[in-house]
Amino acid sequence: MDELVKLVSNIGFPIAISVYLLTVFGSKLDRMQASMDRLAELIATALHVNGSVITP
Repeated sequence: MDELVKLVSNIGFPIAISVYLLTVFGSKLDRMQASMDRLAELIATALHVNGSVITP
């Protein structure tokens, strides 16, 4: 029984921190992906001027 309590206390804290960080950073990663998708669209639009593609 004592070993089980020790196991839960040693493993429970890292699991709790991992779940917290995934929850907090998960939404931020989704917003960052949406921003990058929008940026890619804007760059593609900016490179197409009057139907022709501008190459660097």
